[in-house]
Amino acid sequence: MNAGYNPPRLISWNITLRCPLKCAHCYVDAGNMDPDDILSTNEAKAVIDGIKETGDPVLILSGGEPLLREDIFDIVEYGNECGLTMAIGTSGFLLDKKIAVKLKNCGLKAAAISIDSVNPEVHDEFRGVRGAWDKAVAAVGHCHDAGIRVKINMTVMQPEIEYIEDVIDMGTSMDVSDYHLFFPVHTGRGGKMGLQNPDDYESLIQKVLFRYRDGDISVRPTCAPQFRRIADESGLKDKGWGRGCIAGISYCRIFATGEVTPCPYLPVSAGSLRETSFKDIWEHSVLFNSLRDQSQLKGKCGQCGYKTVCGGCRARAYARMQNPGAGWCDGLKMPDYDDTEILGEDPWCPYEPDGVIL
Repeated sequence: MNAGYNPPRLISWNITLRCPLKCAHCYVDAGNMDPDDILSTNEAKAVIDGIKETGDPVLILSGGEPLLREDIFDIVEYGNECGLTMAIGTSGFLLDKKIAVKLKNCGLKAAAISIDSVNPEVHDEFRGVRGAWDKAVAAVGHCHDAGIRVKINMTVMQPEIEYIEDVIDMGTSMDVSDYHLFFPVHTGRGGKMGLQNPDDYESLIQKVLFRYRDGDISVRPTCAPQFRRIADESGLKDKGWGRGCIAGISYCRIFATGEVTPCPYLPVSAGSLRETSFKDIWEHSVLFNSLRDQSQLKGKCGQCGYKTVCGGCRARAYARMQNPGAGWCDGLKMPDYDDTEILGEDPWCPYEPDGVIL
């Protein structure tokens, strides 16, 4: 694949770092405070104007908890009026019936609600607040009633597929047909948690792909780009899957202060929206254009025959080269292009390529 760009298809935006929960895996270490230089309402609208110059992506308002942002309805409404598909990623903790109706009236199209277990105690312990599970489940119903599409996001913390099946079965009983399974990237507060064995990771992805290869629901492993190789090796196809790692290629993250990064788990800035337009960052960032050029991948990712469909997790490659004690949530790093950190091999892929490049 030659370096170049297409319009972004998906953008996530940490519009606030405040959150009522205390999730053990939070990549931005969300809490009680926002940074002093968080983007204002007017700046947020200007960001949306800039995004619109590049196309019509899905814009996911995230956090922290996006519903703690006082101008959330203004931002949703403005984005909708500009022709963007507006969505939120939420714990559901604050998403009651009244809020759901108001979001729908402002033009919200979809909500991704986090549910990590069918056991309320397990979910609540993971999320750090009692009652989180009850409110998340209720939020699914409130969104359905308001006419907002619902996706369930599940963070995968155990290698047994039964835990995933239980959540999907519960979601299906609530008329949810779209699921993203997040395999934790060891960043932020989640530096040492989640699946620790790459072989467990590989095996679980394969089981999930076979378990849900047929049927009317969509189940996509996320932050697990190797699923595309595993699927291809197993003869499994799905037109909706797309590439494994899409960071900087069709997707990016906007931080609360206006920095643009390839994804939420890769805290390396491609530029600031206070200094450069989104269009300019998206089209001309050296970081993004490096990620779009698979010939720059290093190690076994660079030699792999699946690099055009997988690409390896760039956040895990970066994390592998960092000081394990470094605070990932304390700030964003400017890229340094004389190293192999971001373009290095994915340490969570056990596959050994034979050197045949597709």
